[in-house]
Amino acid sequence: MAMKSRILIVGVTGNLGFELARASLDSSYPTFGLVRDSAFSDPNKSKKLEILSHGGATFLKGSLQDEARLVEAIKQVDVVICAVNSKQVLDQRLLIAAIKCAGCVKRFIPAEFGSDPDKTRISDLDNNFYSRKAEIRRLIEAEGIPHTYISCNFYMSYLLPALVQPGLKAPPRDKVTVFGDGSVKGVFVKESDVAAFTISAVDDPHTLNKVLYLRPPGNVYSINELVEIWESKIGKKLEKIYVSEEEFLMKIRGMSVLK
Repeated sequence: MAMKSRILIVGVTGNLGFELARASLDSSYPTFGLVRDSAFSDPNKSKKLEILSHGGATFLKGSLQDEARLVEAIKQVDVVICAVNSKQVLDQRLLIAAIKCAGCVKRFIPAEFGSDPDKTRISDLDNNFYSRKAEIRRLIEAEGIPHTYISCNFYMSYLLPALVQPGLKAPPRDKVTVFGDGSVKGVFVKESDVAAFTISAVDDPHTLNKVLYLRPPGNVYSINELVEIWESKIGKKLEKIYVSEEEFLMKIRGMSVLK
């Protein structure tokens, strides 16, 4: 039986990084987490580290700003998964250089975990959110690093609790905003499921140098369908306020100007 790959997770104390580490441990992979010194004195992060440590994880001290420690950590593993937040996407450039220098990584899974940056267009209103992720893809490919990109679309915890209503923390009970005609479908996936799918791809030759799209049929819904489900649960119809694409884009542009 082939030995399981040794997995290093960068961003292990974040929401997704923690789930990735748990999924890796649950699947009996030798699991390592790259951790800053400061994480051990942060109550929330230290609690996660304690849980993972009890599960068998090994922690290696380092950061995306310290190339020497990155190379040292990477030389101990076969697979690197990065789960830093979107603001740190370009910080992966030094990680890529370290992977190239170490020369032992069989697969790199970068911090994408959203919509495919090579296919997503948001009318130039995303503040280069997707172009930065695409830039990392091109750098990985230019360096010839074996990779898998994970495209999971939307996290359930970000949008579903408020029924895809900007500014709300709970689903509405009187009025609901419907964008366009409400028929466009989105894919909503739990972080723990994203993590499980990601770990299942680590040693799968079919996903090497490819994009893995996570689109479980039961997780694909339009706003109209979500509203209908919510109405059935609360036993009443909501007033629908329809916002056209043009109106929605104008609102976004207005918010960008204010910033």
